[in-house]
Amino acid sequence: MSSLPEGDPHLGEAARAPVIWPEMTSEAQEVEYVVSKSSSIETKLSEGFGGILAWEDEGAAAAVSEAQATAARAARAQVWEAHASEAKSRTGHLKHVSELRMRSSSLLKRIFSNEEFLVDEEGESKALTRPIWSGKVEYILAQLGYNLKPSNIWWFVSLWLHCGGCDFLLIYILLLFLVGIPLLLLELAAGQRLHRSSVALWKVVSPWSSGVGYSSFMVCFFSSMYLNVVNAWFLFYLSQSIQSPAPWEICPLLKNASDFDPACARTTPSMYFWYQQTLKASDRFEDGGPPVRSLTLPLFVAWCLVGIFVSNGIKSVGKVMCVLIPLPYFMIVCFLFWSLLLDGATYGLKYLVVAQVSPIYNVRVWSLIGCQVLFNLGLGFGPVASLSSHMDPSNNCLSDAFVVAVINLFTMLVTTPFIFSVLGFRATVLTHRCSEKNVEMLVDLVAAGQLPPEAQPPTYLQENPSADYSTWLEGLPQVLRQQVHSKVPQCSLKEHFLQFEDGRGFVFLAFLEAMSFLPGSTLWSTLFFVMLLVLTLSTMVGFLQGIMLPLQDAFCFLRRHKKLFAVSISLLMFLCSLFFIRPPGVYFITLMNNYWIILPIIIIVMCENMAIMWAYGARRFLEDVRVLVGHPVSPLYYWLWCSLCPAMLLLMFVTVVVSLATKNLTYTAWNASSSREELRWYPSWARALMILLWVLVIGPIPAHLVYNLLYDTRFRAEMQGQLTSAPSALLLRSQMVPRPEASREEHLQDGQTEAAQPVA
Repeated sequence: MSSLPEGDPHLGEAARAPVIWPEMTSEAQEVEYVVSKSSSIETKLSEGFGGILAWEDEGAAAAVSEAQATAARAARAQVWEAHASEAKSRTGHLKHVSELRMRSSSLLKRIFSNEEFLVDEEGESKALTRPIWSGKVEYILAQLGYNLKPSNIWWFVSLWLHCGGCDFLLIYILLLFLVGIPLLLLELAAGQRLHRSSVALWKVVSPWSSGVGYSSFMVCFFSSMYLNVVNAWFLFYLSQSIQSPAPWEICPLLKNASDFDPACARTTPSMYFWYQQTLKASDRFEDGGPPVRSLTLPLFVAWCLVGIFVSNGIKSVGKVMCVLIPLPYFMIVCFLFWSLLLDGATYGLKYLVVAQVSPIYNVRVWSLIGCQVLFNLGLGFGPVASLSSHMDPSNNCLSDAFVVAVINLFTMLVTTPFIFSVLGFRATVLTHRCSEKNVEMLVDLVAAGQLPPEAQPPTYLQENPSADYSTWLEGLPQVLRQQVHSKVPQCSLKEHFLQFEDGRGFVFLAFLEAMSFLPGSTLWSTLFFVMLLVLTLSTMVGFLQGIMLPLQDAFCFLRRHKKLFAVSISLLMFLCSLFFIRPPGVYFITLMNNYWIILPIIIIVMCENMAIMWAYGARRFLEDVRVLVGHPVSPLYYWLWCSLCPAMLLLMFVTVVVSLATKNLTYTAWNASSSREELRWYPSWARALMILLWVLVIGPIPAHLVYNLLYDTRFRAEMQGQLTSAPSALLLRSQMVPRPEASREEHLQDGQTEAAQPVA
């Protein structure tokens, strides 16, 4: 190829100047840049060609013969053709590179957006827009509805009673703000920043943490199977509340007789209806039996309601939560003011201000309270990250974490006085009735000569037995008091108050029995069950979203058939839940909810914390949170994530493992022959079943660790810079942007001449 004239500086610069790609901002700017570069090169080439023409015209004027003029014209044509060919080659090279960069820019633009791609049967790619919450209020209500489980409220009250009173509250608030909120922020920020649900989220953070998402998904699946059974119980009680009087207030009559059922006469009507009529509970955990037919329809209705609520994705969920969440809050406040007016409420409220110093120095108490914080915030199950993945990237997730945690704490503080007041009222009524029966029995026993005359109750007690029966009994000599106790039961106000420790005992036994002492008890019981049903349905909506959203992220075609997918998953969950409405089903629920679920949640939260802090990097993640929040975040979170949270989670893990290994697993069983509750041990194979489920749920975490270790996978994902709004951009950005070196090599293979300097 002919060389350029040595005296022309423009063409030399055009040929040797490196092409500097600007920072990729937008497709329009790139096109404008390439066009301007091409125009500049063409202008320089034109100027060079003009100089050549002028130089050759002067030579032609000085020629003395026509042959020399013809030779000059031929030389000029060759030079023109040579330079035109070279200009065309360089311009084509620039256009080709520009086209590649424009394509990659368009693809990255779609990746950074909330679009996902679905390949149809014809091989064409169609964009599916990831839905976003229509408002922040709906999003906050969805998060609140998920973590406001009634079972969490009962455990909170039980820990308040048995773990120090006011000291428990201080420890709880301390761990909530130092451990709970940072871990909640971690899940909220990761889901919102990456726009992926629980399973796909941890694949992006690090290949080594891929198993965390699968573990949380399975925990969410197993928990959903038995949690919605509680809604079936509520629906069954609501269906029976239309009777007057309610069947849990009086014992049923025998068939073709006027006497009450002797099995009910030996216990309370509420307890008989709960075990015999509702659960049809077996005597032992080992017993079998088909699902209870009276609970099958309520269970089916419960899953239908949850399926309807999630049938249209987060759009329908947001609208449903605007109704489901404010209603129970209004009812809780009404129940609180109503309970404060009951007799004996002051006795129950005394336990709110009781303080014990000893639990502060008990490691087990701190571990139990820490577990309660995790469960109250719903950490480790997956729905927190899944719900936040549909939030706008510019949302302030730090304020969301504080709002959710504070409202959750407020709910606990409002509900606890209500429960204490009801328990105080029930204990007062039962103690008065017990005193009346004991006074009558003592008078008869003294008259029969079975007790000495000194055991005769005074006259004022016979007229008003509930006045000072306990004071009179404590004033008797010790020997005589022991004789009285051997003949009549003790009437202890404290024992009646602390009789029920779990949620089912309070809801279906204590509360209903307390309401039976009041006029209009059926109305109060109905309102109470409606409130609990609404709370549990909102929780189940969150759990079902934790199952559906990861599946929709993994299989995009499921988003095109949302209603069919919601119906299918609800039907599957209904069939799985039938196992827990068998006669021993309530004992399996106790095993899962009281013993099994704790350890997987702690392990999953620990792995999430390690994946973000050490696999991705605490400082990098803190910078990502700053981008989401819009202002600098306190470096205190760095210390909490890297130091306090891992230490507290490790303490909880060790304490739970030691407790499960050394403690006998017990459950409260129903003895139909004596119509009494009995405390029994789970069989050895129940512990083996728990271990099997632990291995099944936690197994994906070490399995992915071993897999990545064998294939020498990097501990940290290869990411350029900070996290973007889509995880695919993090992993594919370096692959999809056409590098100038690669473009240059492609053109060299086409026979193009390499420039004097490499393309930058």
